Amino acid sequence: MSTIQKERFIGLEWLRFLLGIYVVIYHTLHSYPAEQKFAGLDDLTSLGFFATSTFFVLSGFLLCHVYVSDGQLRESPRSFFTKRLSNLYPLHIFSILLTIAVLLTVSGLGIGPDINQATPRFVIYDTNEVIGRLQPQLFHHWMSDRELLFNSILQLTMMQAWNPYYLTFNAPLWSLSTLFFFYLCFPYVAPRLARVQHKWRLLIILWLLYLVPPLLVVASQEYGMPWTGLLHRNPLLRLPEFLSGIVAYGLFRQYKDAGRTPGRGLTLAMGGFVLLNFLVADYLYTHGAKFWYFLLHNGLLLPAQLMLVYLSALPRDSGSSLIRRWSPRLGAASLSLFALHVPLFTLFSRTEKLIRAPGDCLADWAFCVDAATHQQLSLWLYPLFLLFMVTSCVLVQERCVVPVRKWLVRHLLPVPSSRSRVVTES
Repeated sequence: MSTIQKERFIGLEWLRFLLGIYVVIYHTLHSYPAEQKFAGLDDLTSLGFFATSTFFVLSGFLLCHVYVSDGQLRESPRSFFTKRLSNLYPLHIFSILLTIAVLLTVSGLGIGPDINQATPRFVIYDTNEVIGRLQPQLFHHWMSDRELLFNSILQLTMMQAWNPYYLTFNAPLWSLSTLFFFYLCFPYVAPRLARVQHKWRLLIILWLLYLVPPLLVVASQEYGMPWTGLLHRNPLLRLPEFLSGIVAYGLFRQYKDAGRTPGRGLTLAMGGFVLLNFLVADYLYTHGAKFWYFLLHNGLLLPAQLMLVYLSALPRDSGSSLIRRWSPRLGAASLSLFALHVPLFTLFSRTEKLIRAPGDCLADWAFCVDAATHQQLSLWLYPLFLLFMVTSCVLVQERCVVPVRKWLVRHLLPVPSSRSRVVTES
């Protein structure tokens, strides 16, 4: 049993978890009144794409650590794909069912606002045009029966990320769809990338290739449909992030095995570079010209994201039993955070409004619902939502996803020999 197989990256476990939390905050904090927040909070939580892109880089990095050794895949492509799909698909289906159940419940109770949008048919067309911000209602759309059927098929086959016009059901599930495509590619590209000699050169090439599509969009000033959706989530256009993570792991392993780890000064400089990139990107995105969105979203921040993953992989395993226990649990729940936060926030926020609404709901339900609809959310209760969110996702991962994954792997794969078992699962 090799050292590489046993090694766990405690820093990457925490990074996965914190990226998931950031995405949750990015999608939910805007629902709270501005007067409840301190100045700049909305700006600092506006770079959700930074977290998602870093997660894709991290996924390539970790999968290469677990499944590639000496430039070879440690197990068959069938085994790899079965394990990855068994981890991804149950969560995907559970999230869709939960979303539909929550939407139907909210619609049935009549607790607003925007109760007409509480339906699986409602979508928003993707655009970065100025008019999309000034008059967002122009891009609201309720799917026809044919559109609903077509997009349901895309959801069930995890291909919804290929729709460049709008996102359906639970919007953040596009990231699972994109990961699904990355998993299909991994067994065939990862060993080849691991064997490349000039990895720095390859990283630069991947970075430049990643920048080509946004540069073309900016040059043509095509900021509407379908270009915004394509750059946002098209798996092929986002593939360089994942591939860069694979190559970055090869560099990390090469340097670490040679005893070439950065000293304290260089580590601080690299951390400062990541922080500076984040702050400058935050300013350009929130206060700069609209073309910055496409460049920052697709490629410009890739060096900082690679550096963040590299730095997070450096810390040694902790001697604390508490940290050793919770790090993998929270890290494993990161995908659930991505997949479940929208329906869980809808459930939490409507429940909060109903509880805090004045009047006796049992005596006058109509008045209570109307009062709840106009009730503002309280930022003081937001930590309670985050606690509810994390607890729910850990439980879903451990009580639902893991048992189903084990059952699927047990029934879809032959029993592996002791030599071929991989000890560490990402």
